[in-house]
Amino acid sequence: MIEESFDNSALSISLAEGIKPRVSMRNSLRSSTIDGGLAAVFNSVTGGVLLNKFLLDLGANPVEIGMLASVPMLANLLQPLGALLSNRTHSRCFYGLWIFLPARLLWLLLLLGIIFDADRPRQLVYLTLALIFSSNILGALGSASWMTWLAALVPAQLRGRYYSVRYLVSNLASLLCLPIASLVVSEWKEGEIAGYGIVLGVGIVAGIVSLGCQQFMVDINPQECQQENPSLYKDLSALFGDRNLAIFLLYAALWGFALNLSAPFFNLYMLDDLGLEVTWVTLFNTLYIGANMVMLLVWGRLSDRLGNLPLLLCAGIAIAAMPLFWLLTNTAPLQAHLFIYLALFHIVWGGTWSAIDLCSNNIQIDIAPMPYRATFFAIAAAIAGVSGALGTTVGSFLAQFAHYEGLWGVFFLSAIARAIALIPLLFVKETR
Repeated sequence: MIEESFDNSALSISLAEGIKPRVSMRNSLRSSTIDGGLAAVFNSVTGGVLLNKFLLDLGANPVEIGMLASVPMLANLLQPLGALLSNRTHSRCFYGLWIFLPARLLWLLLLLGIIFDADRPRQLVYLTLALIFSSNILGALGSASWMTWLAALVPAQLRGRYYSVRYLVSNLASLLCLPIASLVVSEWKEGEIAGYGIVLGVGIVAGIVSLGCQQFMVDINPQECQQENPSLYKDLSALFGDRNLAIFLLYAALWGFALNLSAPFFNLYMLDDLGLEVTWVTLFNTLYIGANMVMLLVWGRLSDRLGNLPLLLCAGIAIAAMPLFWLLTNTAPLQAHLFIYLALFHIVWGGTWSAIDLCSNNIQIDIAPMPYRATFFAIAAAIAGVSGALGTTVGSFLAQFAHYEGLWGVFFLSAIARAIALIPLLFVKETR
C-alpha cells in the first residue's frame, strides 16, 4: 500500500513539526484513510442528492434547497475562530473529537423527528435546516485544525499520491453508499421519508466510527509547531501581507461565488425540471463519483511531477464550461438520448472535478507557511464560504422567481463567472 512508503521520511518530518510518535506513521495514515471512507458515508447521507430528495418530499421550495447549500458555506466564517481555539490546545486529536462528535450526534434529532413527527412535513423542513446550521457551525470550528493535522503528517514529496488514495477510498465509499441508500429510500415499504430515516441512522453510526479511527492517528501538539506568542492579528497580518497568498484568497472568493451560483441546483434541475426519478439521479451521481475516483490516482501522480497550479488551471477551464452543457438537455436531438447524454456528462464532470479537489487542497498546503497554516486554511474557507453562500443566494432567488428559464440563466451566468474567477490563478506562484 502507498502508506508503507511514508514511514521513515514522514516520521522525521513529523518530529520536526511537533508530532508525538505514540503510534506508527503507517497506522496513522491508514487510519486516516479509513476515517475518510466512513466520513464519506456520513456526508453522503446528510447532504447531496439524498438530502435534496428528502427535502423535496417534504415540500421544500428552491430557496430552502438553496439554503441547504449556503448555510454550510456561511458557517465557514467561524473557521478563523476555530483555528485560533485549536492553536491554543495541546492536542489536535482531542480538539477534533470534542468538535465533530456533537456535530454528528445532532442528526439523531432528525431521526427522532422522522420517527415521531413524520406527519408534519414543514416542521421537519425547519428542523433539517436548523440541524444543517448547527452541525456545520461545529464542523467549521474543527475544519482548519483537521486539515493542519493531516497536512503535517503527509510528506510534501508524496502529498499528491497520498491524498489521491485517501480521496479514492472516500469516493469508493460514496460510490457504494449512494445506490444502496437510494434503493432503500425509494423501495422502503413505509414510504421514502421513513426510508431516509433508515439510511440516516446508518450514516450517523458510520460518522461516529470514523471519529474512532482518528484516535489511532499520530497526535500533534499545536503549541510545539507555531511561532511564539501566537495571535489571530499576527497571523492575519502575515497572511494578507503576502502577495501570493492574497491573490489566492481573491481566487477563492471569485471561484466560490461563481461555482455556487449554479452548483446547488443541478440535482434540483434533474429531479424537478427534467422529472427524473431519484434512482436515475443517484445513478448519475454514482457515475460522477466513479469517474472522480478513477482519475484521482492519475491527477495525484501528475501533481507530484508537474505541480498543482497547471492542473488547477486546466481543470478549471473545463469546469467553467460545464454549466453550459446543461442548457443542451432541452434540445430535440438530446431529448431522445437524454439518459446517455447525462451519463457521459457526469463521467467527464467527475473525472475533471477530481483534479480541482486534489490540487486545491495541495496548493493551499504548499503556499501556506507552516506557523500560519491553520489560520490560512480557515481564512480561505471563510472567504470561499461567504462568497459561495452569496452565489447560492443569488442563484436560488433567480431560480425561485424565474423557475425554468431562471435556472437556464443561472447556468449561463455561472459559466461566465467561473471563467473570470480563474484569472487570479495566473498570478499565483507555487512554492515547489
